[in-house]
Amino acid sequence: MIEIDISDIDLKLKKEDGNTYVFDLIRKKWVMLTPEEHVRQYVLQYLVSKRSYPASRIAVEKQITVNNIKKRFDAVVFDEHHKPWMIIECKAPEVTITEKTLNQVLQYHNELQCSYWYITNGRQNYCADACSDEVVWLEDLPSTT
Repeated sequence: MIEIDISDIDLKLKKEDGNTYVFDLIRKKWVMLTPEEHVRQYVLQYLVSKRSYPASRIAVEKQITVNNIKKRFDAVVFDEHHKPWMIIECKAPEVTITEKTLNQVLQYHNELQCSYWYITNGRQNYCADACSDEVVWLEDLPSTT
């Protein structure tokens, strides 16, 4: 499991009509703050501000077709050639990362063929190198290419 430090990351929040919204730095818009969105926004901020992942190479909540079913991935980081490099799957903090979560990532991977998978609920953080025949779980997130 990977440890990430988000203690000094501040999210931009606002309240409107009794709802809380967070500003998504990738989509450049305010989105409803759900538990899963909270995790996603901390991860995105961490990747951009602490790991220097280029925000311009990250896509959030885009539709893909998996087995003729339309799905939406949480986030994908692209490499310098604009090819999918890392798939990111976020869950709410109370959702335990299980084999079911991994199977969801595998479905996305079959379509996108990413080099890395990053699965998180904000407490549990797992990253795998999916380039070889065997999946290798990493002790840290990879540096961007």
